[in-house]
Amino acid sequence: MPELVSTEKRISYSLSQIHETAKKLLGEGKDFNVWALHGAMGSGKTTLTKAIIDELGSHDMTASPTFSIVNEYHTAKGAVYHFDFYRIKSEMEAFDIGTDEYFDSGNLCLVEWPEKVPSLLPAQHFEVQIEIIDDDHRIIRYRKHG
Repeated sequence: MPELVSTEKRISYSLSQIHETAKKLLGEGKDFNVWALHGAMGSGKTTLTKAIIDELGSHDMTASPTFSIVNEYHTAKGAVYHFDFYRIKSEMEAFDIGTDEYFDSGNLCLVEWPEKVPSLLPAQHFEVQIEIIDDDHRIIRYRKHG
């Protein structure tokens, strides 16, 4: 059976609107615990993640997990796992840290550089693509898989 994919939708925003954008995405992606965050280096994946964590009511200090690979944050809705696979060398490296267990936990998993782990992503996930327009403006394209 072919994978079901929703029609792509988009949001145009300035960085001053990042929290409103995060709220909208939380509404759109509410049925998905794994979010694949695509975008070029410096496009705002971590900035968007920080806004999402804030909108979920966390008081934790957020930072990119570039070197730790995964950070855990505590929110009013439970744990949120933030992955950054930029530095991994293979999918096996990601698998060895228990990525599948995180993804199967039911907790929100925000995944930066998901293109490094395509076979580890569950069929049901929320895909977010960030495109840089200029220093202050971005376009997000999103769709639902599965």
